Amino acid sequence: MNISKSSESFTFTPENLARAEKIVAKYPEGRQASAVLPLLDMAQRQSGNWLPQAALDYVADYLQMPPIRVYEVASFYTMFNLKPVGEHFVQVCTTTPCWLRGSDGIVGACKKKLGIGPGESTADGKFTVVEVECMGACVNAPMVQINDDYYEDLSPELMEKILDDLAAGRKPPPGSQTGRRGSCAQNGPTSLKEKAKSDA
Repeated sequence: MNISKSSESFTFTPENLARAEKIVAKYPEGRQASAVLPLLDMAQRQSGNWLPQAALDYVADYLQMPPIRVYEVASFYTMFNLKPVGEHFVQVCTTTPCWLRGSDGIVGACKKKLGIGPGESTADGKFTVVEVECMGACVNAPMVQINDDYYEDLSPELMEKILDDLAAGRKPPPGSQTGRRGSCAQNGPTSLKEKAKSDA
């Protein structure tokens, strides 16, 4: 486990402290440690999308847990970042369904547009790219998650456009990039095209 240290201390903002109190109140007395996941998520968001050791220690103290228990949780779940990441955290799914649909081209588009490969960040701190396992959007593969948003039905060209928009300060619309609705077939619906007829 490799947790990055920060020289700064960490405390929840007043708004996050109020949220933490509400979250912890949902659990029975003596079970406050069950709130560790939502509190770590909140601490990560407050810290710029990563968890310095000061934040981990703060959550441990707040929940009256041994710090090692919090470190174990934070290092187990891939949704927690133990090192600084870019403002735009690009997670490219390269599991089999996305790979079969061209995720190598998505990784290549990131390399071409940003000049970095998986596990690297741009010098300006704007982008970090990582490869991840399945994120459950296989039907609209290939896909990436950027911060909290899913971008699906990608091609290298569409991925480059998304990166250009983010670099220019624009937020591209998440979801299917080809206009597909939900998990409908790529060429549109093939059955149930007519509205149900009333029995009356």
